[in-house]
Amino acid sequence: MTKCCSCGIAEGDELKLKECTTCDLVRYCSDACQQEHSHQHEAMCNERVAKLRDELLFRQPESSHFGDCPICMIPMPLDRSKSTMMTCCSIVICDGCHHANLLTEAEVRRGVSRCPFCRETTPSTKEELDKFMMKRIEANDPVALSHKGGEKYNEGNYPSAFEWYTTAAGSGDMEAHCRLALMYHNGHGVEKDRRKRLHHLEEAAIKGHPGARCRLGYHEEENGDTREQRNITSSLQHREMMTQSKR
Repeated sequence: MTKCCSCGIAEGDELKLKECTTCDLVRYCSDACQQEHSHQHEAMCNERVAKLRDELLFRQPESSHFGDCPICMIPMPLDRSKSTMMTCCSIVICDGCHHANLLTEAEVRRGVSRCPFCRETTPSTKEELDKFMMKRIEANDPVALSHKGGEKYNEGNYPSAFEWYTTAAGSGDMEAHCRLALMYHNGHGVEKDRRKRLHHLEEAAIKGHPGARCRLGYHEEENGDTREQRNITSSLQHREMMTQSKR
């Protein structure tokens, strides 16, 4: 029988207890009981949250951090130069599928190329390319936002790059989190901030980024087995990706 962790009243048909939304370990009958019990529950709650976050950090991804090609469903190549981002929809596909689509479109449509994913006619001029990219940016597409941040970063416009990366990271883009961690580390466009750097590394690591996991492992050098576990996870992930890349 489930009881309120503060007053001990049992849950029934007329009383539904609500769980602690942070740890999901305890139940309360009211906000007042939750507030009264907070000083006793805080330590256990924080420990549970830390454990859940570590489980996310150490979890082994099923594929590479780039995911699978949405066309052939084969893991994306580790070499980013062997994949192509379709500007019409911001979908990244492997070069094999991109090349096959170009051959098919050249044979069937006589030179008029369409995106193999969304079937939109691909841009042929810089003006059309910029138009498609702006359309994806206006739709808050995280890949397009991160790509724009990369352009600004390469131009040396760090404050603008930071804004683009921040927006992309807010939409869950893994690479944007890595870039923000780098900017907080180097102080590019923002003041150096160790805590925020670690936050963005952890967010990227949770999404399976091996580089972020490795950097976290080195950062935790003083934490003994935690660093070892994270480096082992990163090494296993890297080895698996290298095996896949040779197939």
